[in-house]
Amino acid sequence: MKQTNSLKSLEASARDARSRAYAPYSNFQVGAALESDTGQIFTGCNVENISFGLTICAERNAVFAAIAAGVRKFRRIVVVADSKEPVTPCGACRQVLSEFADNMEIISINLQGQKYRAGLSDLLPRSKAGILDHPCST
Repeated sequence: MKQTNSLKSLEASARDARSRAYAPYSNFQVGAALESDTGQIFTGCNVENISFGLTICAERNAVFAAIAAGVRKFRRIVVVADSKEPVTPCGACRQVLSEFADNMEIISINLQGQKYRAGLSDLLPRSKAGILDHPCST
């Protein structure tokens, strides 16, 4: 049976994950709660590194935790950050999310409670178009 979590429970999970973020350089803590198609919740937080290219976002940490647990189908993700406007996943996170869901729901929330909702395909249209059309891929 498919369970759907309430938005409040997903937001609470993302806020809790945010509290564990490691962001000593930017002080910009982000938490994410990823819901699988069966209702399981996987969380992630951003982890910075002094070499910024090695920093990993909360959204990808949540995806990687789910993959490590054997889950590969997702319904939606909630992202919480302390920002003036709700932030959406970066390009790298959008591409990773699109590997496992064609059009999952993205819900971004700031600490003041403002929400922004979008479909992944709205934020990253044509995520796979042309990539596998190379003659060597068949």
